[in-house]
Amino acid sequence: MTAAYKNARVYRDGKFVAGDIVIRNGRPDFSTDLSGSRAGIENCIVIPGLADVHVHLREPGFFYKESIRTGTLAAAHGGFTAVCAMPNLSPVPDGVDHLEEERRIIRSDAVVRVFPYGAVTVGEQGEALSDMAGMAPYVCGFSDDGRGVQSEKRMREAMTEAARLGKVLAAHCEVNDLLRGGYIHDGEYARRHGHRGICSASEYEQVDRDLRLAKQTGCAYHVCHVSTAESVALIRRAKADGVNVTCETAPHYLILTEDDLQEDGRFKMNPPLRTRFDREALIEGLLDGTIDMIATDHAPHGAEEKSRGLAGSPMGVVGLECAFALMYTEFVQPGILSLEKLIELMAVNPKKRFGIDTEEDFTVFELAEPFTVDPETFLSKGRATPFAGRKVYGKCLLTVCRGTEAYSAGRG
Repeated sequence: MTAAYKNARVYRDGKFVAGDIVIRNGRPDFSTDLSGSRAGIENCIVIPGLADVHVHLREPGFFYKESIRTGTLAAAHGGFTAVCAMPNLSPVPDGVDHLEEERRIIRSDAVVRVFPYGAVTVGEQGEALSDMAGMAPYVCGFSDDGRGVQSEKRMREAMTEAARLGKVLAAHCEVNDLLRGGYIHDGEYARRHGHRGICSASEYEQVDRDLRLAKQTGCAYHVCHVSTAESVALIRRAKADGVNVTCETAPHYLILTEDDLQEDGRFKMNPPLRTRFDREALIEGLLDGTIDMIATDHAPHGAEEKSRGLAGSPMGVVGLECAFALMYTEFVQPGILSLEKLIELMAVNPKKRFGIDTEEDFTVFELAEPFTVDPETFLSKGRATPFAGRKVYGKCLLTVCRGTEAYSAGRG
């Protein structure tokens, strides 16, 4: 593998250094001699491989939606060299034996690094705790993603055990009693179009509970896919109070609102798109450090499943293959975020929080030429994205993981 990039910028220790770069044997090196290599590609950046701490690879159990192979190919296509795989699988990884089924496929099929989560409770049913101690050496953390743990007693026990084991507990925060059959935000669009709404309190009330428990237990607590202004305020206050908490949000919550909804399943995810006020609060949280990282919540479904509109489609959209480009286009180009800050949010901070070591991995992006988000070019089995047709900048040219080319735009 040999490639060359003129006038490139390489991210090193929090800043960029300019020069001509040659990629040889899986490593980027400054060089003034570009002979014998694919020279002529300009205006590129060489950055650490991106890390996504919230990805659904769907295998084992739901191969028709995604596989570890296709999901990690999609990750590499988007510039990610590390993903944390959520445990809503079949079987649920709630003990060493079930976890090993997933790990076996990862070892065989993954083209980037995959760090599985273990479930918090058996079968993600919210009752008995999983074998957290047995799984701890093999997982990046624990989560019952897709479901909020309803019992305060059970969540306290889980946090106490996670703290003892030195593992992150990542929570999908949702109060079931407040859902009332909703499937989009309980706002103006839902009222106008006769849809059932999900209130913001269903998220932030459980965030509030969990932050109190995290303070009591000393657990390393992580809030998944934050979508409401109230959640941001609660997390900001908890951080100031010394609680060991981090959180993520996703590009769709930072770019879209309920005003962008269409009667199409590709606009349906959980939590739902919220209001302009919520979006503004999320952006403020990015800028002041309350929100620590960007995750995609990549959640593929079959095409037929997502063709049933807002009411009938399952929740979840794909995001690995356009996340960096969307964030670069919508936030770095207008000057809202620096490029360095975006790399912190999408590479540095996720790895630091979840103990992910990918020092030798890197990705090359070209920033000057626009392209269109086209789901038909995705390597994921999933095609449902609310950003289809959007013009963006920041195309992934090369992703190298463990010294091996995981994706190259030249080869597709």
